[in-house]
Amino acid sequence: MYTQSFSVADSEARAGLKSVTPPPTSEEAALQAHFDAVIDADGKVEPRDWMPEGYRKTLVRQISQHAHSEIVGMLPEGNWISRAPSLKRKAILIAKVQDEGGHGLYLYSAAETLGTSRDQMLAGLHSGKAKYSSIFNYPTLNWADVGVIGWLVDGAAIMNQIPLCRCSYGPYARAMIRVCKEESFHQRQGYEALLVMMQGTAEQKAMVQDAVNRWWWKCLAMFGPPDADSPNSAQGMRWGIKRISNDDLRQKFVDATVPQAEVLGVTLPDPDLKWNEERQHHDYGAIDWDEFWATVNGHGPCNKERLSTRVKAWNDGAWVRDAALAHARKQKERSMKEAA
Repeated sequence: MYTQSFSVADSEARAGLKSVTPPPTSEEAALQAHFDAVIDADGKVEPRDWMPEGYRKTLVRQISQHAHSEIVGMLPEGNWISRAPSLKRKAILIAKVQDEGGHGLYLYSAAETLGTSRDQMLAGLHSGKAKYSSIFNYPTLNWADVGVIGWLVDGAAIMNQIPLCRCSYGPYARAMIRVCKEESFHQRQGYEALLVMMQGTAEQKAMVQDAVNRWWWKCLAMFGPPDADSPNSAQGMRWGIKRISNDDLRQKFVDATVPQAEVLGVTLPDPDLKWNEERQHHDYGAIDWDEFWATVNGHGPCNKERLSTRVKAWNDGAWVRDAALAHARKQKERSMKEAA
């Protein structure tokens, strides 16, 4: 899910300050030329390959923010496991939340190949310096929200993530292949849950429509600000990290979702939403970017709650990590004695 990091810098970034880069040596120039050739040939950069520092830092920021989004994204739905309306829905939701935890682990592992540690990444998350997707700072008010998150939030995530399977950095691209397969299950289960509710009572139908009304605009903002306001996207696309621009991804999502909403029987809350015959795309209204940036900067309805929950889980789990490390040390010592 959830790669806003070309547009959203970590909070320690200092705007307006530019470092002075010394001229490259002949060796560095040759390495840069080889790197550029790999990128131009649509090849893959691997962990032991030389890469520009800017490329490495961009990947660390994006992959770690993506990983943070996966594990924070477990929280809004995890609250509903005990309140799912049936055993079937409970089992599905448990599997989905478990998947999100696994996605975070895949992505932290991919980021570690770039020379950063998992402890460093989690410290950035827990301190509030590192960002995660703004979509997870909103509450899930009823069961319909769980279905809408599957349909719209995970649907937007898939639109964002499928191009990442072709990312120029090998470990990230390979991790995303499995992530996208599992996210497609999440999207389908959410949509199917809503279809069932839309065949139910008037109250259930109203719950679904209310949830769609609350989540629609937030999902459109998931793709990041307009291309004109996202100066880092161009460099990311040059490097082959980002494949499709924010605005193009958002348009693809709108075009794909409108017919799904018609089948479902809900109205998307945008009076300006209509088919444009000339463009062969849907036109849609203006997104509230002030709300988006306020949420990204820590002022959303659930920012403090989500962060404090993650910090508490980390602190409460310290004894498990300590026990695992102690066990690993004993296993290593035993292996060394047997080898001697």
